Amino acid sequence: MNQKKLQINQSSRQSNIIKYQLIPECTISQRELCLAIAIDKDCSKLVAGCKSLIKVFEFNQGMIKQIQTLNQHKDFVKTLNFMQKSKQFISGSFDKSIIIWKYNQNSQWSCQQILNEHNDSIYCLVINTNEDLIISGSRDNTIKFWINKNQWFHQQTIKDHCQSVYTLSLNQQQNRVVSCGYDQYILIIEQSEQNKEWKLIQKITIEQFGYRVCFIDNNMFAFSQNNQEQISIFEMNNNNKQFIKTKDIPIKSGLHFYSSFPQQYINSKCILVSKNGEYVNLIRKIQNGEFLTEQSIHFGISSLFGTMSNDGEYLVTWDKKSMQIQIRRYQEQ
Repeated sequence: MNQKKLQINQSSRQSNIIKYQLIPECTISQRELCLAIAIDKDCSKLVAGCKSLIKVFEFNQGMIKQIQTLNQHKDFVKTLNFMQKSKQFISGSFDKSIIIWKYNQNSQWSCQQILNEHNDSIYCLVINTNEDLIISGSRDNTIKFWINKNQWFHQQTIKDHCQSVYTLSLNQQQNRVVSCGYDQYILIIEQSEQNKEWKLIQKITIEQFGYRVCFIDNNMFAFSQNNQEQISIFEMNNNNKQFIKTKDIPIKSGLHFYSSFPQQYINSKCILVSKNGEYVNLIRKIQNGEFLTEQSIHFGISSLFGTMSNDGEYLVTWDKKSMQIQIRRYQEQ
């Protein structure tokens, strides 16, 4: 979709209200704790981390059917990410490993490579759009950069967090990373144009640690502090190139206990998806640069994990109260 068409589509949505409607017939029972869910770019495959297992499902118009179980990990699967250009996905686990999974000629997923450089649980992973860079955050307080040259190699480590790294996000230009962790810091890390190394350029001190951070565009990100009924927006000051907090968005929340279920910004629909406590908040970015919380789905429990499809059509969740994987579909009202 070109930029002009995207802007027209975004503009036409400004007057419509977001609503994600549960599809009851697509709900399935899932008894094991499910910390991570991911959907591929075609909305044809779904993977779910169920304790140490990865369950692979066919995904068809919201209906899901299990087709494979992967048991390579030795502890809880914490994070899952599909690649968009190739038939691969990556998983990170409490067993300290990252696994790259590849779709083979037998229509099965198999382990292609295991990355073992971290010294503690993997908490978060992001992949760049070229799919030649993986960035990982861990309970060992480090952020690691991995590059792909026929196979994956550890390239660099950032050690500026002093406690667990909970979330990572890449900007649209793919040259800036934002992270947050238990140490009450937000880090801004930028790639040098000269030597391509990643360097810390800003360290923001916050009152409460945060579980979630997400770039909205190249120069703006959203951040959720623990146990706060608001999401903070940070924007880059054009004069000194430093990020500062510019606004707070009121949301529904409750007690936070988990860093799983990363924030997502769906550019095509101008929607920020944010799990806060017992709620999933769906927040619209409107044309004047303001944000409006349009739907807050209450699950009645903070053990709530999930993802949204890249096109914003499906919201998939698992919660410990229902013990179900639930599918919701985007509607405009």
